[in-house]
Amino acid sequence: MLETLGINAKKAAQGLATADTDIKNRALLAIADALIKNKDYIIERNCVDLENGKNAGLNAGLLDRLMLDGERIKGIADGCISVSKLDDPCGILLDEVTRPNGLVIKKVSCPMGVIGIIFEARPNVTVDAAALCLKSGNAVILRGGKEAIESNKALMSIMQDAVQSVGLPRLSVQLVEDTSRQSSVELMKMKDYLDCLIPRGSAGLIRAVVENSTVPVIETGSGNCHIYVDESADINMAARIIFNAKTQRISVCNACESLVIHSAVIGKALPAIKAELDKKHVVIRGDERARSVCPDIEAASEADFGTEYLDYIISVKTVDSLDEAIEHINKYSTGHSESIITENEENAREFMQRIDSSSVYHNASTRFTDGGEFGLGAEIGISTQKLHARGPMGLRELTTTKYLIFGNGQIR
Repeated sequence: MLETLGINAKKAAQGLATADTDIKNRALLAIADALIKNKDYIIERNCVDLENGKNAGLNAGLLDRLMLDGERIKGIADGCISVSKLDDPCGILLDEVTRPNGLVIKKVSCPMGVIGIIFEARPNVTVDAAALCLKSGNAVILRGGKEAIESNKALMSIMQDAVQSVGLPRLSVQLVEDTSRQSSVELMKMKDYLDCLIPRGSAGLIRAVVENSTVPVIETGSGNCHIYVDESADINMAARIIFNAKTQRISVCNACESLVIHSAVIGKALPAIKAELDKKHVVIRGDERARSVCPDIEAASEADFGTEYLDYIISVKTVDSLDEAIEHINKYSTGHSESIITENEENAREFMQRIDSSSVYHNASTRFTDGGEFGLGAEIGISTQKLHARGPMGLRELTTTKYLIFGNGQIR
């Protein structure tokens, strides 16, 4: 089954590699149009997934990731339109040199070929990933979780019809409909067909792919994101930012999960922050000094400081210095996104230089770590590794390079 998908993808990739920008853009616009026209059908199939998810005991965060409505479908379609407006990342001249022997060597960007993506209960990934892969000239094989299978099948059928309608290979985008663990393992071993594998989902999924895949992996990370409230912070600003970063959408990897607060301001900062978080009934788990300020919060364990909750829960660590804050964050962070709230420019600069994460903020919410917010259109994921790609991955991160060498009879 999967080998057939691989063969089809390899063949489609050859056609995509030579597709011009116009036809790729028309495919994306056709997908966007088809999503809007078929939104009732998509929502109908998504309701089946939601009902199955509720019966299976999925928590509120996972159900939120799974749910599609008219507004979210429009957002997904708008993402396709945004990608169509971006510059084509393929065929860009990156470097050129003429050697003493007369050879002209050009380094240009080109598609990777076939990309595999393993993800969980987020059907929007099905379209976001397909859109980015199409614009960057790559065929894609998508393997979602069983929680979203009906939604994914509906989205895939709609996309394949749209892609075919403009003249691109229908099987440029494909879905693994077998949601058993075996299909996931098999996809990890398809090195003869896949040029790259990208996991999106829980820490457990990502770890399994990284440890077991024979296909080169771009590691996207879970998000234990921190916000540090410095001793010179604007407390009102800090409370607003933390409320947004924690509660605007709890189920995403760029939501704030951990607070670090300087001891000089915790007496004023924590009650203000708690007053905001109480509006959404967020459970706060703090260390002893945090609980001495707000006795009604829960006690934090060591494990809390390293947990990505994806829920209305947040941890609080009290520190006595910027150095201690940086040390704590670098120890427990997953390398995703961290922010410092401070009016001290020197402290902000030091924090941003020394924090070892893909995205580091000054006086802003971590919720901005997103391909759309960074001007990349949709995103394929947030890479927390350091080779090839880091942070939100857009079109350029889905290309590789090749050298084109022009001669007039040279031999060595």
